[in-house]
Amino acid sequence: MFKYDMLLVVVSILLTVICVLVGVAFLTLLERKV
Repeated sequence: MFKYDMLLVVVSILLTVICVLVGVAFLTLLERKV
């Protein structure tokens, strides 16, 4: 169970990092278009 909790934490951290990267890339693309 402990390993499953750790895996869940790692997955959520990865998802958060990916979301932040996608958001930053999206904002930079919008700024370039303008």
